[in-house]
Formats: sequence, structure tokens, C-alpha cells
Amino acid sequence: MTVHHLSLADARRLAVRAQLLDGTRPAGLLDVVRHLTLLQIDPTAAVAPTADLVAWSRLGSSYAPADLAAALRDRSLLELRAMIRPGEDVTLYRARMAEWPGHGELEPWQVHYRDWVRANDACRRDILARLDASGPLPSRELPDTCAVPWKSTGWTGDRNVTQLLEFMVLRGEVAVAGRLGRQRLWDLASRVYPDDPVVPADEAIRIRDERRLRALGIARPRGPKYMVEPADVGQAGEPAVVEGVKGSWRIDASLLDQPFTGRAALLSPFDRLIHDRRRTTELFGFDYQLEMYKPVAKRRWGYFALPILYGDRLVGKLDATADRKAGVLRVNAVHEDTPFTAPMTEAIHAEIEALSRWLGLDPTRASGGRP
Repeated sequence: MTVHHLSLADARRLAVRAQLLDGTRPAGLLDVVRHLTLLQIDPTAAVAPTADLVAWSRLGSSYAPADLAAALRDRSLLELRAMIRPGEDVTLYRARMAEWPGHGELEPWQVHYRDWVRANDACRRDILARLDASGPLPSRELPDTCAVPWKSTGWTGDRNVTQLLEFMVLRGEVAVAGRLGRQRLWDLASRVYPDDPVVPADEAIRIRDERRLRALGIARPRGPKYMVEPADVGQAGEPAVVEGVKGSWRIDASLLDQPFTGRAALLSPFDRLIHDRRRTTELFGFDYQLEMYKPVAKRRWGYFALPILYGDRLVGKLDATADRKAGVLRVNAVHEDTPFTAPMTEAIHAEIEALSRWLGLDPTRASGGRP
């Protein structure tokens, strides 16, 4: 197979186009999620919840959070492990669920999880029975009859029901049926997931790799390991090398040789364009960390700084906070990684004002005037 040779600009444009962040806006929310394969759920709403912010970055003012709520209610979209996915894609995970905690020789941590669930099998059955009779229910209304408490030095310590539910999701027994505010409502997976034929595990992995590459445009065959969603794509697509960057890549060649029209975009810190920080550095030369967990004095860009995309370059960060009581989007700073030209400044300011309007905040009063 031919190895594609890309310039850095080619690689960046491939990534931007694949993430639906070029000048052509997608048609609607379902088109966005089906193409991206997921929207990450994160409760931080310093500006807006991440799932909404990612959708707005692609769709602009035509998107409303009510659209996402409606899609989750009619289950064209489903929540699976803190990710919103197309309902039809759940079938790509069911074979692995049936194999939980894994196939072949298990790692020590997998054995530990398996043994803890086995020790609390009576509680697992009690939860299933309660959901069968009365679901959907929040976790606080489910019985904690665990014989062995869940031990952790983190926030999950002794949260027996919550932890058991997470494992039951991985086993394909329960699912998130909806939310009451931020609180998840649980039900039997058989009443939530579509009754579609299960895709065999190896085929499902191949399809997921192909869809992930289509959404990323360019990725490493093997990349950083993440607990829920991998960043690599195996042997999907076609091989490529990028000028000035060591190592091999895989690309979705169908995205090559297309005209590129860029635009300004404000991104969530969890946006998939920048989620793999190594890839972001290699292709965009962009230095970024989410600083919400850092002490104020050690923050360079702000609590929830939004990366700024302009064309095929990541050019800065927007430090802004939605002050809903005051009715303004407070712009604390616009950090310029690259000095903004006049057209860049105009386009980025227009995007900040569009964000303000979408949030229902005053775009003129933010930061005491135009940002």
C-alpha cells in the first residue's frame, strides 16, 4: 500500500476537516454525533457543559441544548460510560460486555474487579430485581446489600452501589436511561439499548477503529491509553508520514485532496481535536493544559480556557466565564499564542460574541465592552 507523505499543513487540515471544524457546517446534531462517534459528558459549566459546547462549535447558533435533551429522550442518542453515542452504535460494544472483565489471561486489576463483583453477587441481583420492578431509578433508591465494601483511596471509597452499577454497565446489564438534573437514572439495559444484532467483538473493534479514524482524520496506529475511548486506530485507513514529525500515522484518505476553507472556532478543553495532547503538540505545535485543578497562582491561561482555532492553526486561548446572574460572558483574557492579524482578531471577536448570544448573555457587556 502506498504511504502518503503529508506536510504539517496537510495533516492539520485533515484533522480539522475530520472534526467538522472547517468552513462547512454540518446539517444537524445527529449528523455531528454520528460522525464524531461521541460527545463527552463533563459537568463543568464554567462556560457551558462540554457536550453542548462541542455541538455548538460545529453547528453554531442553529444548535440548542434542548436538541440534545430531546435526542436522549427518544434514544436516538444514548449515554454509555460518560459518553453520548448514537443509539445504533451500542451494538458495537455488546460483545465486549458479554466477555467482561476481559478475554484471555486477565490483568491483576481485572481479576480484582471480577472477584469483587462475584463477592457481591447477591447485591447485583437485588439491584436488577429492583430495576425490573420499578426502574428507571436513581442510585440512591437502589439497595446496598453488598457483603464486601468497595475500597478506594479516591472519591469512590465505600460507594458500593455506584461502583457496582459501573461494573454492571460494563457487563451490559444496566444502562443510563436518562437524567434528573445531573443525577443519572438507571434501568435494565434490555429496556434502554436497541434490540439490534450484536456485532462480533473483532469486527466491532475494526469498525470502531475505522469510525474513530474518520472522526480524527489522522491518528497514530498506537497512541495513549484512555480508560473509556482509545486515541489510536490500529490498522484502519492508510499509512502516512508527516513532514518533520517522527513515526507513522494512519489517515482517512477520503479526506485528502479536498479544498479547505477554514474559520474561527472556540473549543471545549475536552474537544477531540485537542484531546490527545501529544498529537496536538506534534501537528499543531499547541501547548495546552486544563488548569481548573491548579492553584490560581499557577494558572497560565485560566480556569477553563477555551482553545481558539483559526483556519488550520490553534492560535490562542479564551479565558472566559459565563456569569449567568449578571447576564454576561466575562472575558478575562484572550491569550495570543501567535500575534493576531486584523482578520484573525475580527473573526475571533465575532465568535466570542456569537458564543455570548448562544448562551443568552450580553455580548457587549462582557468584560465591560467588546472583548
